[in-house]
Amino acid sequence: MTAVALPAGVSVLERGWLSSNNILIQGAHGCALIDSGYCTHAEQTLALVESALQSRPLDLLLNTHLHSDHCGGNAALQARYPALQTHIPPGHAEYVRVWDAHALSYTPSGQQCPRFRFDATLQPGTEMRLGDLDWQVHAAPGHDPHSVILFEPVSRTLVSADALWERGFGVVFPELDGEGAFQEVADTLDLIASLRPAQVIPGHGAPFTDAPAALAYARSRLQGFVSNPAKHLQYAAKVLLKFKLLEAQSLERAALLSWAMGSSYFASLLTQTDVRTGESSAAGVLDSLVQDLVRSGAATVNGTRVLNA
Repeated sequence: MTAVALPAGVSVLERGWLSSNNILIQGAHGCALIDSGYCTHAEQTLALVESALQSRPLDLLLNTHLHSDHCGGNAALQARYPALQTHIPPGHAEYVRVWDAHALSYTPSGQQCPRFRFDATLQPGTEMRLGDLDWQVHAAPGHDPHSVILFEPVSRTLVSADALWERGFGVVFPELDGEGAFQEVADTLDLIASLRPAQVIPGHGAPFTDAPAALAYARSRLQGFVSNPAKHLQYAAKVLLKFKLLEAQSLERAALLSWAMGSSYFASLLTQTDVRTGESSAAGVLDSLVQDLVRSGAATVNGTRVLNA
């Protein structure tokens, strides 16, 4: 693997899949953090940030988008750093202002996010100073209709959030609402290609340098979803299920089914017939998804309990 030479002052706190990566940018002009992880990891987020800052204050918090794994630590960071300025993408700003947990996706996804405030919006087409560097803000719809990515043109460093990973991209959530967004994913991939990043800091996973290979893989995966939308729905269901297991670590099957039926995203997926098995009951579809996770090594089953693996 090629070593990633990030610009001076930029460090990545790589987290995993329950919490997004945190990108810390320090310089003479202050300290900024991009994305804050999931709420159950908030204490760990605070500890990591404080250790990296070494007594410096955190001045600015940015969210690439408002999925719970990217902004679940906002409230804790705001409590720890009272002067912290928080900037979010503009599309959901009013929902944050009135705190509409359904419109913000937390209720339909069956996930948690403590209420937080914001001070300004990240306007696509603008630049902003983070640390000692000027970063471009670009709209990156697809995974989330209001997501943004950030690009530093001198070092050609891209913070891609969930628009591009080394192996794929995030679930296309508008598709779960019946809103076609695969073309927006394609357009965002084209935008990233036009930026020609030398290194990419994804929302999950390690930073990487071979953007053309990542883009080729993402486009191939997208074409598979376009050709077979049911494949994307099954992928989304397994992602939501794995996220819940990462959060809870272990759940009784009945409790897992209750959670799933209480999440409108997941419930709608469960009520669709499993195209491979012909299973049509919600419990049967859930069992099929659990078995898929077991086969891939992402979960185990012990009696009536389903465990994260």
